[in-house]
Amino acid sequence: MSAPLSVPSGTGPDDMAQVALRIRRRVIDMCRGRGQGYAGQGLALADVLAHLYFRVMRRRPDGSYLDRFVLSTGHSAIGLFATLGELGIYEPGELRTYGAAGSRIEESPLEGIPGFEITGGSLGQGLSQAVGMALGERLRGSGARVYCLLSDGELQEGQVWEAAMSASHFGLDNLVALIDNNRMQADGTPAEVMGVEPVDERFRAFGFAAERISAHDHAALHQALPGHRDAGRPAAIVLETVPGKGVPTFEQHHKVHYLRLEPEAWEQAMAELG
Repeated sequence: MSAPLSVPSGTGPDDMAQVALRIRRRVIDMCRGRGQGYAGQGLALADVLAHLYFRVMRRRPDGSYLDRFVLSTGHSAIGLFATLGELGIYEPGELRTYGAAGSRIEESPLEGIPGFEITGGSLGQGLSQAVGMALGERLRGSGARVYCLLSDGELQEGQVWEAAMSASHFGLDNLVALIDNNRMQADGTPAEVMGVEPVDERFRAFGFAAERISAHDHAALHQALPGHRDAGRPAAIVLETVPGKGVPTFEQHHKVHYLRLEPEAWEQAMAELG
């Protein structure tokens, strides 16, 4: 990916908060095109994506990213698309075709779409692929880090823990697992379906250097990322997220996982963002 067209004036918490606000506005703009989408996820992840793409992930001299980002939760792609739009990778007009027939701005994107490393629609597979990438980058001697975003619901998949065991076994200190701990999945809360807590302690038991922070505290994100604490150990950051963050009516919406709303509701959401 090329160098960004729009960058913050600095890299402190206040700058990242402004970038995150612009990402959230793009998320709402994308959803109001068809009146529906995974707005809750995009709004929840805007803060951490701002830090990753505008502060943390390193670039090569040509402007392309050296570090890699793996989105395991494919339905959260709206947040990454909005971030890539802020970077100038996608034009606003194309982003507004989100989820439309024939558009490459898909609700769960395919590998090869600019900015996406994997096809992430089937949950539970991203960490395994990130482990392979991190091992490959180490063997290449590139110095690249690999960041993998997965959700708390995905932790119910056995493959995730096989991947975690592999990451620890190989001492992949260039791997950072970012867990979107939103306490929400299609059939209820993870605690109701199959409990996954304490997430940080479980990753610690698998050999990760693990911590838990608020995903909306920019000072905490600034301190926790890039996320490397111990040589020879992968890292895990449990991100406490609020689906719909920044839009009070969405934060309280009982179906925030996927929203289908009338045009005036999207206009109200944009106004609530400020």
